[in-house]
Amino acid sequence: MERSRIAVAGASGLIGGALVRSLTADGHEVVRLVRRAPRAKDEVRWDPEGGRVDPAVLAGCDVVVNLAGAGVGDRRWTDAYKTLIRSSRVLGTAALAGAIAALDEKPRVFVNGSAMGYYGETGDRAVDESAPAGTGFLPELCVEWEAAAAPAQEAGVRTVFTRTGLVVARGGGAWGRLFPLFKAGLGGRMGDGRQYWSYIALHDEVAAIRHLIGTEALSGPFNLTAPTPLTNSEITTAMGRVLHRPALFPVPAPVLRTALGEMAGDVLGSARVLPKRLLESGFTFAFPDIEGALKAALAEP
Repeated sequence: MERSRIAVAGASGLIGGALVRSLTADGHEVVRLVRRAPRAKDEVRWDPEGGRVDPAVLAGCDVVVNLAGAGVGDRRWTDAYKTLIRSSRVLGTAALAGAIAALDEKPRVFVNGSAMGYYGETGDRAVDESAPAGTGFLPELCVEWEAAAAPAQEAGVRTVFTRTGLVVARGGGAWGRLFPLFKAGLGGRMGDGRQYWSYIALHDEVAAIRHLIGTEALSGPFNLTAPTPLTNSEITTAMGRVLHRPALFPVPAPVLRTALGEMAGDVLGSARVLPKRLLESGFTFAFPDIEGALKAALAEP
């Protein structure tokens, strides 16, 4: 990919931070959109919840990447927090898409975050990008989230949606919580362990986003998940093996529901999601299996 000026919203998050480090290391100019007062020369302020961004801050950008949003797994899903999850994604996306559409010289591509939660509960059924949206809070959120990018699409900007799976990383996300438990010998399957978890190594997540940015023919939704989803039981067994710790402490479903409330459905639910379009586009996973993804996460600085 030729050197570019790239705006990144959500640059302080797990994926956004890794993406910014990768782009910067390769000599790209990165503009980080932040909600607070800027503290560095590469930062500009925006207001995702308020749905406001000055189009001028995107002027001259070749690429806009939106990974912003309140963490789905950060807190119990109260009504207030669900409202924040939605507004931070839907209103923020609408603001960026509107600002992009208002520019005289528009970016080449708009990459907008989404999630494999689009498909909802799939059980043992494997789904790819051709599958319809599921039902419930997360699928309905993802539908709204992607629809909010319409102004950019209608303005002729190539728009990509990254339906990301569970990111295997030591520094955050679901695995940021799992690794300490397993290292302490307290890990185990969740619920009956038969639910599918569709995962992706952080390295491959960043590489896939860069592949989507740099490949002009690609637009629309792409599942960012490893080629072979595994059950929770298979994944937790692999974690015990990689960490040389027993995985003997299963967490019963009722305990998870009591501790996590509505969010427990995301942990206990089954999502067998395949990256069909990503593979067809020529992308090659560096860590297609769970053991490789886990070892890569443990090797993170």
